[in-house]
Amino acid sequence: MIKRLVASLTILNYLGSLLFIFGLAMMVPALVHVFFPGPEISVRIIGAFVVPGTLVSALGMILTRRLPDKVPNIQDGMIITAVAWIVVAVVSTIPLYLLLEHSFIDSFFEATSGITASGLTIFKGLDEMPPAVLFWRSFTQWIGGIGILTFFLAVSFRGGSAAATLFSAEGHKIHSSRPVPGIFNTIKIIWIIYGTMTVVAFVLLFGEGMSLFDAINHTLTLVSTGGFSTHDASIAYFSSFRYGTLIEYTMIFFMIMGGTNFLLHYKISTGNWRALYEDFEMRLFWFIILGSILLVGADIYITHGQKLFTSWSTFHLHFRTTLFQTISVITSTGYATRNLNDPYYPALAKQVFLLLMFVGGCIGSTAGGFKVLRLGILWQTLVSELKQLSLPPKAVIPLVIQGKIISPREVRRICALLFAWISLIWLGTSLTLACTNLDGWQALSGMLSAVSNMGPFFFSTEELAAFPAVVKISYIFGMLAGRLEVLPIFVLCARLTRR
Repeated sequence: MIKRLVASLTILNYLGSLLFIFGLAMMVPALVHVFFPGPEISVRIIGAFVVPGTLVSALGMILTRRLPDKVPNIQDGMIITAVAWIVVAVVSTIPLYLLLEHSFIDSFFEATSGITASGLTIFKGLDEMPPAVLFWRSFTQWIGGIGILTFFLAVSFRGGSAAATLFSAEGHKIHSSRPVPGIFNTIKIIWIIYGTMTVVAFVLLFGEGMSLFDAINHTLTLVSTGGFSTHDASIAYFSSFRYGTLIEYTMIFFMIMGGTNFLLHYKISTGNWRALYEDFEMRLFWFIILGSILLVGADIYITHGQKLFTSWSTFHLHFRTTLFQTISVITSTGYATRNLNDPYYPALAKQVFLLLMFVGGCIGSTAGGFKVLRLGILWQTLVSELKQLSLPPKAVIPLVIQGKIISPREVRRICALLFAWISLIWLGTSLTLACTNLDGWQALSGMLSAVSNMGPFFFSTEELAAFPAVVKISYIFGMLAGRLEVLPIFVLCARLTRR
């Protein structure tokens, strides 16, 4: 009983530290509003961020100073992770609920989509929204893209075994391999890479013609592969810009960067360029991208025929659209130059997009999805089983990936995760079909997008906004479970059920 009490108080202590830092982060949009006030500077807008931020920081300080600090075990680490993400999503909801004419569930949905870098949105009229609100949406995606606990550990300068436990429990953002010894050194390198990507992307987008405000926001949601935009038309808004084509190619480059394992970025920064094609996961990543582009492009060509070749500019437009949307989906960014529900995309192209939504990016990236490496391990497991059939029963074929033996325990974990992933998607799809007028493919695309933290779906934003609250809650649960790769959420549910 005493151990459980101490564990619970420890969870609240870590939660308090996170709330203190996140409360300070909530005040940043108020400063943004001073520089980008929109029609006029409003005390109400500033207060919607400063007052809740102050209260959250004060609560966090009280919890941190009054409660015991103890190194959590892996189970408590997962509970801290799950509770932290839920609480941060709720706190992120407050400014949206206070400033916009939306219900709490709608605001909670949007905030969860932001902090999990999912990119699903039920908000319309983005072009007229207060700049502070738009920045808050983008800022939460930038924080959540690399992980709120990773952000917390970097800002608080916490290291040691407790940091290692939380770092591991947060999920898929960092592969178990570390570029350097020491958890804090690893986090520091990750944030240097993430920060460098942010600065370089901003300089390029601003130089290519985006306004200062648009460049800031799209940079934050680009490197985090979140996908929120400041315009209802998403990236199609910039198609008429002088360097609109260059903006799209810049975004394609950084979406691939965000969808790639950060450990690989570190290897490249040390001069090991061969990792781009020698790494098992990257080879499979390139193969999936190339194969998807060919399939989508061929399907569009079969459907639209010679219209694609009336001129070089027409062909280039179709090629660029195919390339952009394929990269946007597989990296879970969700930007759009053309809506995925558009008749322009035939049936096969939409099926390819669904598969890419499920697969997602690389392990240790900011992308969502099941992950390329896990898919590769399952494929190699199938190959090994087929080989085993032609050998004596006692023959042992180890599963080797990139020169390392994959343990049966890891394979079981991947299989369990796959089962949980598919189950969540099926349950959410079934609930959507029961409560809405969507067809099967549309309902599947919505829940798959939520669980895989993707953003795009095969129906309209207006239809999503009109969903019953129970369906929106299932999407919220799916986004959180998918971002944390299910286990922390299930551990929290199991702990609550036992109690």
